[in-house]
Amino acid sequence: MTDKSASFIYVTFIRTTPEKVFDAITRPEVSRRYWDHENVSDDWRPGSDWQHIKVKEARTVELVGKVIESDPPRRLVISWANESQKDDPDQYSRVTYDIEPKGDMVKLTVSHEELQPGSGMLKGISEGWPIVLSSMKSFLETGQGLNI
Repeated sequence: MTDKSASFIYVTFIRTTPEKVFDAITRPEVSRRYWDHENVSDDWRPGSDWQHIKVKEARTVELVGKVIESDPPRRLVISWANESQKDDPDQYSRVTYDIEPKGDMVKLTVSHEELQPGSGMLKGISEGWPIVLSSMKSFLETGQGLNI
């Protein structure tokens, strides 16, 4: 049995609405503006497939998974794996976006769980999530993401 005990949690506060945060995660035309990637699903309903597509230069599917739970604009839970490892169930992890209004702000908690300790995925997301979520925050507050 594969050890999937590692996790990564990131919390940020964004001066925006829950609807705009949910859209920034799930609408390709928004996510590409702060991430150079699109998160794509037919409907973001439980059981639906989703893909994370790099749009810089050539369009490339980098990540895949399924929607596990969707409660717009409060919560989204997805499975997550590298496209190249999609046929190995041990390679899937779980990402939860919890979106909570706090006055004129939103508390966004991203929990990435069921990761293998010491894995390349854990290293990649530990470096990636902070910059991506900082870029999302900048984009939603100023209209311009970071140059990542």
